Amino acid sequence: MYSKILIQFDLEVVTGMHIGGSSTFSAIGAVDSPVIRDALTGRPIVPGSSLKGKLRTLLARSFATDIQQMPDFKDDHPIVRRMFGSTSARSRLQFADAFVSNVEQMKAVGLTEVKSENVIKRLTSEAMPRQIERVNPGTIFAETIVYDVCDEEEMREDLKLLAKSMKLLQIDYLGGHGSRGSGRVSLKNFRIQDFDGKADCAQLQKLFDEVSEYELFSVSTAI
Repeated sequence: MYSKILIQFDLEVVTGMHIGGSSTFSAIGAVDSPVIRDALTGRPIVPGSSLKGKLRTLLARSFATDIQQMPDFKDDHPIVRRMFGSTSARSRLQFADAFVSNVEQMKAVGLTEVKSENVIKRLTSEAMPRQIERVNPGTIFAETIVYDVCDEEEMREDLKLLAKSMKLLQIDYLGGHGSRGSGRVSLKNFRIQDFDGKADCAQLQKLFDEVSEYELFSVSTAI
């Protein structure tokens, strides 16, 4: 059995998200740590590599007996290597870069903000200010993942574990500075499509609808 399953969904930023871009050259007064942007539009993006790497790490941790001694990628659980790839096997999951889908809605507040932080040296009390650019809450990225179906039983197991890693992401963070509140995201509006019509998309839809409902870090904007 060989087929492809398309998994599309929205990734909504809940708290300011920082996925770093290049800061090789910074003019005087520029932001110290900008976000990564699409070279064509100048808008922030979520690289497929960032989402893939985070989901893989979270899933690998769920298999590990000691998260303080995480294995090398080549020593990940066989199912993790099967899903995300290794030096000896290609990844069954392909992650596309994600672009902003609600540009018009965000015009009033803008897509990014600059967050000022201050680090204090304990020995000298010297202040070390810095500026970090973050994608604003409410920004939505259109995400796409393609799964290569090679075996029906393994497909069900893999996608169940993918959904698990997505749930873990929603109680963790994406990008940097997560321990200080950045990078909380919400995954919602899943659409599942099987190009050969061999998979039970209704069951898969229920599986990923559970991800949409698994949001422990929801933030109310009601006044």
